[in-house]
Amino acid sequence: MTPRLCPTLISVLVLAAATAAVEAQRAGGTPAAPPLVRENVTEKISDHVYVIPDNSVSMVPNVGIIVGSRGTLVVDTGLGARNGQTVVREMQKVSKTADLYLATTHFHPEHDLGAGGFPSNTRMIRSQDQQKEIADQGVATADRFRAFGPLNAELLAGAEFRKADISFDREHLLDLGGVRVRLIAMGYNHTRGDTAFFVEPDGVLFSGDVVMTTLPNVGNATVRQWLTSMDDFGWLRPTRIVPSYGQMGEATLIGAYKDLLGTVQRRATELKREGKTLDETIAAIVAELQPKYPAAGTRLNSAVRAAYAEAP
Repeated sequence: MTPRLCPTLISVLVLAAATAAVEAQRAGGTPAAPPLVRENVTEKISDHVYVIPDNSVSMVPNVGIIVGSRGTLVVDTGLGARNGQTVVREMQKVSKTADLYLATTHFHPEHDLGAGGFPSNTRMIRSQDQQKEIADQGVATADRFRAFGPLNAELLAGAEFRKADISFDREHLLDLGGVRVRLIAMGYNHTRGDTAFFVEPDGVLFSGDVVMTTLPNVGNATVRQWLTSMDDFGWLRPTRIVPSYGQMGEATLIGAYKDLLGTVQRRATELKREGKTLDETIAAIVAELQPKYPAAGTRLNSAVRAAYAEAP
């Protein structure tokens, strides 16, 4: 039986399909936009939160700026110091507070290696998981991104991961004056050092790659952990979600991810119990969900693979 999917999830799939169409255009010869954070497009989305949108450009994240009466927190940096400097200029248009903090949703270079463009008095906040991941994989990951093309190599020339001024284990509460931000180490979802940011009292959640308007990239993580993260997000009751990439959304995005991953987990378990091989299980679930996920590609395969490995 083909599983029924909720309307919100279907809208997520439409967005994923649109993204795939853009990528297909690029593959056909249309040059991709350079991975540069845009100026003069910053949006105020709540009383204390501003976002520099990614404009659907590859390797450009949605950048967050959270402003209190005493301090400002920037979430994500762009690729290299040039982008970091752009973020700082945009931040200075909306904030003149004395204290400046920086944190990232994860350690991938387009989120983290623009830190060199921030002032020397910036205080870097990292979870311990993120610090360990940088120590283990940071240099190799930066080198891999430099190899993506000449502009990447130029933007990342000399870029290094900024050391933490503030380190935390599972959660850190940052009081900016009139607004508090909960920094939450999410465990291994997209990366081992995934960090989410919940802005109180605005109800804005910066979810990183853990919830987006595209398909989850389960990779080497577990479906069980992703579902746990969805439950954790649900308890926060966000009114606005700012993902790493793509359009901002509401709390229904969390339910959409739960529906998708829960379906994959249930069907993988059923098919494994029936004696189906991994390849047979992937083929069956992809066939069931492909009509609703025309842009699924290997991301759906990886989710099924992870669910099958976890199933008893």
